[in-house]
Amino acid sequence: MKINYSLGSNSPKSFQAYPRGGEFELESGLIRKSRKSKSPRRFHPFEMIKSLGNRINYYYKLHPVMLFLISLSIGITILVLLSLYESRYRTMIGYNKLDMESETYPFADLRNLVMVAGHSVYMSSSCEKVDKEDAWFLESYQKHPGQAATFVTHIQKGVEITSKDNKAMLLFSGGETRKDAGPRSEAQSYWTVAESKGWFGEQDSVRWRALTEEHARDSFENLLFSVCRFRELTGTYPHNITVVGYDFKEERFVNLHRSAIIFPETRFFYSGTPSSQTSREAALKGEAVVRTQFQDDPYGCLGSLRHKKLGRDPFHRTIPYPNGCPEIEVPEFFTLRLRKTIYQGSRTRLQSRNERIRLMLCWTIHLGKGDEC
Repeated sequence: MKINYSLGSNSPKSFQAYPRGGEFELESGLIRKSRKSKSPRRFHPFEMIKSLGNRINYYYKLHPVMLFLISLSIGITILVLLSLYESRYRTMIGYNKLDMESETYPFADLRNLVMVAGHSVYMSSSCEKVDKEDAWFLESYQKHPGQAATFVTHIQKGVEITSKDNKAMLLFSGGETRKDAGPRSEAQSYWTVAESKGWFGEQDSVRWRALTEEHARDSFENLLFSVCRFRELTGTYPHNITVVGYDFKEERFVNLHRSAIIFPETRFFYSGTPSSQTSREAALKGEAVVRTQFQDDPYGCLGSLRHKKLGRDPFHRTIPYPNGCPEIEVPEFFTLRLRKTIYQGSRTRLQSRNERIRLMLCWTIHLGKGDEC
């Protein structure tokens, strides 16, 4: 006999040992509701901003002055950073344009530099007194008979050398160095004298390539700034450099200034002319002192050389370099930012810094020309 155990249905029903809808504890006999799993919290930016605003409002009520100062300092910092970024961005764009468009350089075909270092400012409104001392602004040590004529000789010598080299640029170098002379530069004075003299018979050949560098305050800057000005006008650095000046300054330029910028001796020339007879003895003594100073401080950034530069900048002219010659990024040369803190320590540290700057200049000026530093 077959017995059917189904309870009114052909399909068996599952048996639930414990009630559903919760967790059953055997010991207590109670049913607890199961915990719902928490969904991950979503990011709500508006809630965060609202919370931050509430906190700021809370701190503002507690410390209004302090919060104002903090906000002001943050705002000023942001403005300064934006200003620096904009300036750097514009400078980089300018450099890129100069590199990409060779036609922007008005004298791209010139390769050599002839530099005439200025020594005084021409004061006369008449061009007929260029060889007279009272037409020039002279310092006490310059007031000697025949001094003005030496300036004209320098100008003429520069014109003559340039006329013999159709790839040369003539630069008169010298800034607005005399307060009582007014905002007139030595360089512009020399150019004006050359103009009044009809460029000594070489007007057609030289005038169009005779320009000025109007920021130099000493002999080292005469050379360095003229190199930068040449780069600014031609798009490259000079292959040969000829300096025109007093004969007793030859050692300073050839052995000290040339060496300071690591320019090859074989491509550096000096054309010296004599000083006036009455000033020669004093000039030689003064030159010995200045030469010793540049031996100790090749870039003229310390001590008496630094003070002399500051004294020769009565109108606080802003030095434009290294703009125009961006490869030379040694701001100490152009802004006198060197202070004693930079040179604290031993003499070796000073020499090490000098060598680092020298190497930078070496690679800048002679890159691609096959010269060794």
